[in-house]
Amino acid sequence: MIHYEYPLSERIRTLLRLEDLFDRFDAYAASPDPHAHHAALLTLFEMAEVAARADLKSDLLQELDRQKAVLTALRGNPHVQDATLEQVLAAIEAAHQGIYQLPGKVGHHLREDEWLMAIKQRAAIPGGMCEFDLPSYHYWLHQAADLRVSQLHKWLAPFSSIRAAVEIVLGLLRDSGRPDLQHANNGSYQRMLESRNPQLIRVTLVDDLPCVPEISANKYMLNIRFVHAGSGALRTCTGQSIDFDLTFCTL
Repeated sequence: MIHYEYPLSERIRTLLRLEDLFDRFDAYAASPDPHAHHAALLTLFEMAEVAARADLKSDLLQELDRQKAVLTALRGNPHVQDATLEQVLAAIEAAHQGIYQLPGKVGHHLREDEWLMAIKQRAAIPGGMCEFDLPSYHYWLHQAADLRVSQLHKWLAPFSSIRAAVEIVLGLLRDSGRPDLQHANNGSYQRMLESRNPQLIRVTLVDDLPCVPEISANKYMLNIRFVHAGSGALRTCTGQSIDFDLTFCTL
């Protein structure tokens, strides 16, 4: 199965972008190849740009506070496992404290490093990171792989509390919805959202179906157009019926 997610607020869109960047960094940093570590460093630069939103820290702190209050009220509920609940509450508290103690904007430690900023500046130029452009970076890429990995994780470390909060908020958001089997005729699906106020819409398809959903939505209406996957012109998957799971997620 493949999950396609569509955020309905700028805040959730930012969290999804950060989640993707964190996962991408992990994949690149796990490889010993210098080219993978180059990609990991560029991913760190992207991470810092996305996380530099002035209201990111306050948004996450407010959401963690809200979720902590909601979950604390569930203590003693016979339908809730106490051990799991306490584990989630402890994770929320740890993430909250970590973000609260972060000085300045997220990622400022990268922006204060002149060597890194020189690399970032050259990275904006197509083909601008050759060895004759950045000899010191060329030297770094020829160091032992474990040294590069250690340095990459050192640069990542100040993002750890943000990452923990992103995982908690998105995890609770995804768990809030229940998938319903839906049917699209002639490659399109439409429905009124009525009193729903979702923050995230998830469409789940079998992975061997050569169609992907194009989702558009507002507070009143949801439209999904299924188009053929692959290169070339975008063509609607007409003439076929498509079954998919639809999930509305709200914190």
